Amino acid sequence: MILVRHGRTTANASGTLAGRLLGVKLDERGLEQASRAAERIAPVPLALAVTSPMERCQQTLAVILEGRAEQPAVVVEDGVSECDYGEWQGEKLSTLARRKLWKTVQAQPSAVTFPGGESMPAMQARGVEAVRRHDAAVTAAHGDSAVWLCVSHGDLIKAILADALGMHLDLFQRLHVDPASISVVRYGEGRPSVLATNTHAGDLSWLAPQPAAKKGRKSSRRRNDAVVGGGSGPEDGLDKV
Repeated sequence: MILVRHGRTTANASGTLAGRLLGVKLDERGLEQASRAAERIAPVPLALAVTSPMERCQQTLAVILEGRAEQPAVVVEDGVSECDYGEWQGEKLSTLARRKLWKTVQAQPSAVTFPGGESMPAMQARGVEAVRRHDAAVTAAHGDSAVWLCVSHGDLIKAILADALGMHLDLFQRLHVDPASISVVRYGEGRPSVLATNTHAGDLSWLAPQPAAKKGRKSSRRRNDAVVGGGSGPEDGLDKV
């Protein structure tokens, strides 16, 4: 699974918590960021593209898919939508930082329910359920080497990465997910593997599915195991992200 945060928006640039407000679009820099992400993803065949219903994510996905010879099916998924920040939505971050709840968001997000909105554990639960459901469907239809794309939001992606890393939600603020950054997770048979987080550059062609396993090669289960000592990396031996 390739996880992409939407590019920078007018709200990001003005220091406003957009939440689920309508009409929040990518600014010029955000469109440039999405184009760079598109260039990185272009060599990778995609079995599916999933996006948050928020306009900024759909804009980012449109840039990523523009000009691809083979277009994947696109699913708009409520499960990876922005957190419902309730009454915080539309407020300046500088104003929110002075509220008592802000400190809890930083130190103990598992205890946070936004006034008039949702709790952070509920946000994580729906996001993780959605991506694991789509990943299982892609694997069943296309095999365990198939690659798919999910365009979502900063806190959602951080929560999904925290789950994949086995981190408690209270630690997820240690992760950074910048606009249009790319993270990569493989949901193996035994456990998830986080292959990249918050990357802004690098060739992703090594993610392209390899030819069908030849007789005598290791089973899918063994190939999903962690390699003792760290292994040799992608087949060409180069660090890609």
